[in-house]
Amino acid sequence: MDSKFSKPKGFGEILDHTFSLSKNRFKDFFMIFLLLLGPVYLLQAIILLISGTSFFRESKGGGDWFEQFMTSFENQGTFDAGSFGADIGMAVIGLITVILGPITEAGILFAVNHIRKNEEFTVGSVIKQALSRFWPMLGSSILFGLLVFGIMLVPILIIAFSGVIGSMANPVLGILLAIGLFLIFAPIIAYFLTRWSFYFGSVVLDRQSPGFGRSWRLTKKRTWPLMGLYIIFYLIITIISFSVEGTIGLALGNSVLFTIISNLVTLVTTMIFSVGYAVMYLDLKVRHDADDLKEMIEDYDRTSFLN
Repeated sequence: MDSKFSKPKGFGEILDHTFSLSKNRFKDFFMIFLLLLGPVYLLQAIILLISGTSFFRESKGGGDWFEQFMTSFENQGTFDAGSFGADIGMAVIGLITVILGPITEAGILFAVNHIRKNEEFTVGSVIKQALSRFWPMLGSSILFGLLVFGIMLVPILIIAFSGVIGSMANPVLGILLAIGLFLIFAPIIAYFLTRWSFYFGSVVLDRQSPGFGRSWRLTKKRTWPLMGLYIIFYLIITIISFSVEGTIGLALGNSVLFTIISNLVTLVTTMIFSVGYAVMYLDLKVRHDADDLKEMIEDYDRTSFLN
């Protein structure tokens, strides 16, 4: 077993291990995403071209560069005869991406797990392993989506209702009340979602569906550090995406080429997050297994003493 996976890691060690793996095995990890989602993004680019979107940013007459840049985004989706068909095509692409997304993440989980065991693997082999868990992943992900919807619906309704009632008395009071309730509910929602979020690793690697109970046990006493890691990964991914896409968007506008580059950036950032998730899940397993071993030793010692 790789020594980096054999002991529990701290906050910074998980981040360091994530980026080290992403750098050293970038080709393998990126190919998993590219083979599964690359054809979908290529189809998206073809649909955009057919619908009339320029491959490069068109130079519009009049106005400064910022006005031209904003105009290119405002004109997105303004199609002629093929508008309806293009919209349907983009909707289908979105659905396919939602279906293939978990498969790519499962492929990363299997790949990182092979690295943990010092086992050789190929991109094709981990994709095949991920496909073998498709239906359990799909079912569990649907349940998780319903769980998220249920957890968020009630607070949203309470915040909206309280904000409206408060605004009737005083607009400022309504806004402050809504903000205050949001600050109360947000950490609670994040707590429960973090506790259940590692169901996916359980379904993929441990073959336990839907995996919510195991995720709850694994995250015991680790919830707040895990929430912090999620926030850090989100900030890093957002900064990378905004920096690259914002800079390129100024030059290309909302062209087909910009969409292609944006999708490639999304593949890279999603890959980094998936590797981070895998490292976090395997770290939880090490901690949990170690705790179970300690309990077994303590039970054995007590039994020996009584005998």
